[in-house]
Amino acid sequence: MERRFVAMTADRSMRARAGAGSARRILQGLVLLPLFSLLAGCNFVVMQPSGDIAVQQRNLILASTGLMLLIIVPVIALTLLFAWRYRASNTAARHDPDWDHSTGLEVVIWTAPLLIIIALGALTWISTHTLDPFRPLSRIEPGKPIAADVKPLEVQVVALDWKWLFFYPEYNVATVNELAAPVNRPIQFKLTASSVMNAFYIPALAGMIYAMPGMQTQLHAVINKAGEYGGLASQYSGSGFSRMTFKFHGLDRDGFDQWIAKVKQQGSELSRDAYLELERPSEQVPVTYYSSFADGLFGKIVGMCAVPGKMCMNEMMTIDAKGGAGKESRENADRLQYDNRHTQRGDEAPGATTPASHRAPKSESPDADKTHEGSGQGKPAPDQTNN
Repeated sequence: MERRFVAMTADRSMRARAGAGSARRILQGLVLLPLFSLLAGCNFVVMQPSGDIAVQQRNLILASTGLMLLIIVPVIALTLLFAWRYRASNTAARHDPDWDHSTGLEVVIWTAPLLIIIALGALTWISTHTLDPFRPLSRIEPGKPIAADVKPLEVQVVALDWKWLFFYPEYNVATVNELAAPVNRPIQFKLTASSVMNAFYIPALAGMIYAMPGMQTQLHAVINKAGEYGGLASQYSGSGFSRMTFKFHGLDRDGFDQWIAKVKQQGSELSRDAYLELERPSEQVPVTYYSSFADGLFGKIVGMCAVPGKMCMNEMMTIDAKGGAGKESRENADRLQYDNRHTQRGDEAPGATTPASHRAPKSESPDADKTHEGSGQGKPAPDQTNN
């Protein structure tokens, strides 16, 4: 009797503690519930896009997630079912420790994931070709193919430190940190960068595409709904990248024509010298309009020869394809000189350290420089350019 009493007392104590723990967890959950209301203001633009390419990418995400949930949901449900059915207190559950094989169960376990993998592979292969950023669009939206006489709007994009420069060759205008396009007209982006690799991303329009110095990438897209959308740099490129954002305006035909007229009226000329000044690293640059730009400027930027007198990449590759410059190599030496303008002017990225800036790391204070003066540590690295 005494042992039974002790056991009952211990059991009641354990149940009381378990009940208290459950109540505590419930209260903690109730306290956290108001925090979820803060998420109500999130703009889930990736899942609610306004461009056909972004819609197709959204559908791909949903289809892939749904296919994977066909396995994940049953596994979670069966895990909970087994844990409940075969708990220690359920003496009615069948206990068969010698069971080790079931052909039917093996077929289900292996066939279902195999079919899902095949479906995912086929879906990925098809969408990879259909949504290739270099592939011209075949439709404006579902059931609405592009007319044969429709000409895509060409926009040349340059990722600078830390702002975006957009050229409109058809209208001979350029803008900084503002982009616009007419609704339901295909857009052909041609992208490059001036210094480091970056990524161009308008979530409502299409997926991100990289922009790299010395080469040109492409992106085809279309905006189907008028509105103002956000664009950003999705690739880290230095201290100012988080403020490297811009606005993208989807406009009707009249609205776009008015926007072009405003750019021409309020803008100034983007000469090569003006571009070289704009290229200098700067943050939070206001929207700027250019009513015209130097002929062939985008090609010079892609060829990394915007600085007068520099050899362009295509000319360099032509010389290499012919076996080298030979006797002309000394004459080309100045044209091939490393572009060291930012270092000489001291306007490189604030985070740059040796050898990129030829200065000591900022973590080393002047006192540290004096401490290591005898050993040579803390001093700027020697100039390693071919000056």
